[in-house]
Amino acid sequence: MTQPIDGKRDDSLAPSFGTWLRELPNLPIIWSSPVRRVRLPASAGDSLAQRPRPPVLVLPGILSNDGATSLMRRTLNAVGYPTYPARLGLITGITEEVFARAEAQLDHVFREQGRPVIVIGISLGGLYARVLAQRHPEKVAMVMTLGTPFSGDRRANNAWRLYEAINDHSVDNPPLPDDPRQKPPMRTIAIWSPLDGVIAPACSRGEEGECDRAIEVRERHFEFSASRRSIERILAILEEEVAAL
Repeated sequence: MTQPIDGKRDDSLAPSFGTWLRELPNLPIIWSSPVRRVRLPASAGDSLAQRPRPPVLVLPGILSNDGATSLMRRTLNAVGYPTYPARLGLITGITEEVFARAEAQLDHVFREQGRPVIVIGISLGGLYARVLAQRHPEKVAMVMTLGTPFSGDRRANNAWRLYEAINDHSVDNPPLPDDPRQKPPMRTIAIWSPLDGVIAPACSRGEEGECDRAIEVRERHFEFSASRRSIERILAILEEEVAAL
């Protein structure tokens, strides 16, 4: 395995086994998301006093469902963002059927709210988010991905073997022809972490031209959208970006 001259691991490679193991203690925060109480940050009062916020649609990651995003959605909703679940069931991979349900939910939120939607995708859910925005730009105000491998080698992660074991296609040949590396035509934010134990950081950061803004955070993959620290950071980024829309 090639190592950079400075001795640090090449962040375009899959994270090390040790980094992956350090993800495991964070699984309970995902599983307990539906029963954890919302705690608003101190700045939330200022947010509530401002203009109405855009609607938000949240897409969970692989082997996950809307329960995993419950705390984040309830927090954003409490601050004033009308926030919607994906209603995709348990996501096992990229399929035409799941994408059709994601399209239907995006259309539902767009019609109910009467304005374009911010789409947030966690890990694999971010691939759906980017393709939704590519296909339906009139319905999407902004895309935010959290630890999503939209760039680089599709095997530069610690999930591809599991993915291929539970799907009828390889990670290199998904049933949707769309290229997730293609930047959607609206504001696109990629949140990535050098501590990610699942996805190669470079793959979730992207290359020049693949997103408008790549934001480094110091969180594990399983903390994205589930830890209070991560949710507060996402809210702060949303507030900054929405103010500029």
